[in-house]
Amino acid sequence: MFRFALAAVAALMIGPGLAQAQQGPLHIEIDEGVVEPMPYALPVFVDEGGAGSAAAELTKIVAADLDNTGLFRRIKDSAYIQKIGSFGTPVSYADWQAINAQALIVGGVSSQGGKLVVKFRLHDVYAGQELGQGQQLAASAANLRRLAHKVADVIYSRITGEGGYFDSRVVFVSEAGPKNARQKRLAIMDYDGANVKYLTDSSTIVLAPRFSPTGDRVLYTTFETGFPRIKLMNVGNASGQLLPETPGTMTFSPRFAPNGQSIVYSLEQNGNTDLYKSGVNGGAPQRLTNSPSIETAPSFSPDGSRIVFESDRSGGQQIYIMSASGGEPVRISYGDGRYGTPVWSPRGDLIAFTKQSGGRFFIGVMRTDGSEERLLTASYLDEGPTWSPNGRVIMFTREAPGAGGGAQLYSVDVSGRNLRKVGNPGGASDPSWGPLLP
Repeated sequence: MFRFALAAVAALMIGPGLAQAQQGPLHIEIDEGVVEPMPYALPVFVDEGGAGSAAAELTKIVAADLDNTGLFRRIKDSAYIQKIGSFGTPVSYADWQAINAQALIVGGVSSQGGKLVVKFRLHDVYAGQELGQGQQLAASAANLRRLAHKVADVIYSRITGEGGYFDSRVVFVSEAGPKNARQKRLAIMDYDGANVKYLTDSSTIVLAPRFSPTGDRVLYTTFETGFPRIKLMNVGNASGQLLPETPGTMTFSPRFAPNGQSIVYSLEQNGNTDLYKSGVNGGAPQRLTNSPSIETAPSFSPDGSRIVFESDRSGGQQIYIMSASGGEPVRISYGDGRYGTPVWSPRGDLIAFTKQSGGRFFIGVMRTDGSEERLLTASYLDEGPTWSPNGRVIMFTREAPGAGGGAQLYSVDVSGRNLRKVGNPGGASDPSWGPLLP
C-alpha cells in the first residue's frame, strides 16, 4: 500500500463586517479563506514585579500563536503612539485607531509565591470598549509556554467565537538517519513544535500513534515482537503494555473511540485484513467487516456512531462509512485517483483525506456524504493527517523526493491558504493532535 496523508477543510475568512469595524462589534466570521488578517496591537506585557524576561517571552508566544493562524497580524511596536506603562493605564482609543489597530491586548505579569501570574484585557478599538472581562491566570515558571498559549486561546475564542487550540500537544514519530535505514521513536511536543520529549527509544519500529480523547494515553503500532502489534502507553510515565492478540494474526492502525473505552483497528489473518473493535483493556474482539479486501485506517465520528475507513474492495483505495457496530459500508469517494487515511473532523461535518492522482499527493476534505470535495495541498508526498481540537487546522507529514529527502510536519488551515512548517527539530511523521489540556 502506498503512503498517504491528509488535511482538512471548512473555510476561514474575515467577514465583511470586520473591514468596517466601526459599525459593529469586534468579531471574525470564519466562513472563507482569509485574505487580509486583522491588525491588532500587543504591547509587551508590563512587568508588575519579579517577572523579568518572562513578560517579554510570554508576549512573544501569544503573538506567534495569533499570527500563525493567518487570521491576525500584529502591528509593530514602533508604530504605537500610546505607551502602556502599567496594566491600569487608561486606553486612548484614538491613538490605536490612528494606526488602524482593530484590537488591543494589554497585559501584566508578576511573580507571586513561586508562580507567574498574568492578567490581560482585550479591547475593541473602534467600539472604544473592552471585549469581555479581564482575566487572570497563574502557573509555575516552568509552564510559561502553556500560560501564554492559554492567554492566546482566550483571545482567539473571544474574537472568533470558536474554541482555541494553542494549549494542546501532538504525539508523532521522530525520524533520524537515511531513508533506507530510518530510525523511529515516539515523541510528544507542544502544538507549535516546542518542548519535544521522547517516549520510546529507536530500538524498534513504531508507527501511527493516536491520542486518547483525554490526551493521557496513546495507541500505536510496534514491531517489538517481530510482527505488528498494538501497544497502549501512558503518556505521563511512558509505561506501556501490548494489547491482547489473537494467535496467528497481526494488528495495526488503531484508534480510540470518542468515549476512550474501546478501540477500532485492523487485524490481518491468513492474508485478509478486516476491521475489529474491542475494549481498550481487552475483551472479546468484535469483527466489523468481512470482505476479501484490505480494510484499514478507521476513524470514529465524534458521536461514536459511525466509522470512516479506507478499503480496496472496489479495486482501488477508496473511502467508506459504516455503522460503528458493523454492517454494509457505503462508499463516499468517487473522484479520480485513490483515496486513503480518512479522519473525521471534531465538528462532525467534514472528513479529511489524502488523495493520490497523477503522480502527486493531495490533502483534501469532503462532506460526510462525499460531496463538496476540496483539495488543500499538493506535493510529492503528503500524509498522516490529524485535526486540531477545534477542527480548523490540520497537521500532516510532508516528505521531499530523493535519497536525502526527509519527512517534516506541516500544518494547513481549512481554507488551504495558511500552509506552515511546524518547527520541530529533525525528521518527523505520523502526527496525532491531542485535545486541549486541562
